[in-house]
Amino acid sequence: MQEKFIVLAHGAGGKENESLIKEIFGNVKLNKVEGGIGLDAFDDGALIPAKTNIVTSIDSYTVDPIFFPGGNIGKLAATGSINDVAVMGADPIAALDGIVVEEGFPISDLKKIVSSMINVFEQENVALIGGDLKVMPKGKLDKIIISTTVIGMIPQGKIYLDSMVKPGDRILVSGTVGDHGAVITALQMGIETEIGNLVSDCQPVTPIMRLIRKFNDVHAAKDPTRGGLAMALNEFAAKSGVTIEVDEEYIPMKEEVSALSEMLGIDPLSLACEGRVVLAVGSEIADDVLKILRKNGYDNASIIGEARDNKDWNGLVLLKTRAGGMRILEKPTGELTPRIC
Repeated sequence: MQEKFIVLAHGAGGKENESLIKEIFGNVKLNKVEGGIGLDAFDDGALIPAKTNIVTSIDSYTVDPIFFPGGNIGKLAATGSINDVAVMGADPIAALDGIVVEEGFPISDLKKIVSSMINVFEQENVALIGGDLKVMPKGKLDKIIISTTVIGMIPQGKIYLDSMVKPGDRILVSGTVGDHGAVITALQMGIETEIGNLVSDCQPVTPIMRLIRKFNDVHAAKDPTRGGLAMALNEFAAKSGVTIEVDEEYIPMKEEVSALSEMLGIDPLSLACEGRVVLAVGSEIADDVLKILRKNGYDNASIIGEARDNKDWNGLVLLKTRAGGMRILEKPTGELTPRIC
């Protein structure tokens, strides 16, 4: 069978556009929020009936390469926006997507990407209620860009903000850090053989958030994407006006990530994650939170440090190194890995 490719008419809003959308979305289950109007109506908008606080997030995804060990741009687009809503304490319920694709792009690849995106939404019971598709002339766009908006509801008014870290809080991370960033960096540099069996950690963090919501003394949660763990901790410290001290010895990291970082001369703590959560929790419950995470399959979850009130260092992150010294863990600068997500 001859391969079919995207042409400019697919984005023109006419017959070809309608046919492509039905071909891509026609054989998938299209959910909608109960009592609402969704993508199945193929209208220009959607309806969400609501009687509670709403959290929403929008992001655009340009990752290169678009297919990578552990996922592709479609899975990443769904996962990333779900996670942005989930770490604020919301239950993601609905999503919209915008896809811009280059003329000449294989329709079979577009189907794989869209299928991966929809699979994540279905697994998380997130209704894809609307979307848009545009086509750019060949050479005016590098393959494909996806934007996703996810909408969530806050149960019982509980919200987690970067500014809510308190002195005495323990800092936890739900798993190994830098996996996604290491995979994408290696692929971009053409040294994929160095990553071995390492795959991106691209996955929704909603199961983690549902576990920790059972505890009353969880104050902040963040997914350490661009800028990695280093940026996430710095945002906690700066926005909450505390000093965060972490111990390098307790930060979980795969050997492949550590080795690749050493070879390239980059800080692995600045490498992006796409399926991890950094938590600030009261000291009295920290061990219990760690236990429940490990009990539910997050074997590499770890308590890595503590928030303190130290007027000389408030707003900064201090890292105790394996050698026993202490250094400031600064915010990453520059473009460590372009198009990481």
